[in-house]
Amino acid sequence: MLEVKNLVFHPVDNGVEKSIIEGISFTVKNGEMLVITGPNGGGKSTMAKLLMGIEPLDEGTIMLDGVDITDYSIAQRANAGIGFAFQQPPRFKGMTVSRFLSLAAGEELSERKCCDLLSGVGLCAREYLNREVDGTLSGGEMKRLEIASVLAKPHKICIFDEPEAGIDLWSFSMLVKQFEELHAGKKESLILISHQERIIQMADRIMVIKDGKIDALGPKEEVFPDLVDKDTGCICRNQRHKA
Repeated sequence: MLEVKNLVFHPVDNGVEKSIIEGISFTVKNGEMLVITGPNGGGKSTMAKLLMGIEPLDEGTIMLDGVDITDYSIAQRANAGIGFAFQQPPRFKGMTVSRFLSLAAGEELSERKCCDLLSGVGLCAREYLNREVDGTLSGGEMKRLEIASVLAKPHKICIFDEPEAGIDLWSFSMLVKQFEELHAGKKESLILISHQERIIQMADRIMVIKDGKIDALGPKEEVFPDLVDKDTGCICRNQRHKA
């Protein structure tokens, strides 16, 4: 189980302190899917980076299965069982896709296993195995590779930052299927940051972050009906916090 207590992040930009995350606390139970949504610029992606150790906390604690990982490095958090997929994945010139997936898995993967991972995110596998993870790949291709790399290894909890961004509808449907299978197995907890209604509907609980604070938190049956305009998929009104 992931336990997050009173996360605070006040970075300094040009000598001015900014309040980005202000006292966020929540838990994610084993096998649970938590979908985080809310207005752009509200702090969703920043909070995900705090969980992974990409950004340093100013205050707060992060516990994973009873172990305090607050001071862990990114590598230590990954070894502890946290997987992370960036909203804008990094590129690695000179590294092939097959090597990239093997490194993510922590072992040399067979061609068949690589192909299964690539097919699962909507890529024609054999066309990509020997391509480099560089600027020749589109943003959508990189996004799908990033997600495949997270799926290459079992984790205790996986964090996906807007997995729907930059991909076509067919590939998105395949990703949704992957998330449904992961969730059905209850072997990994999932945190998905998304504005996409189809992903929000999959959640066990929904958390709305606005202005660096939790604006709503509760089961989808309680939060979703009043949270999203079903025609547009957009946030339509503020919610009171639901414990």
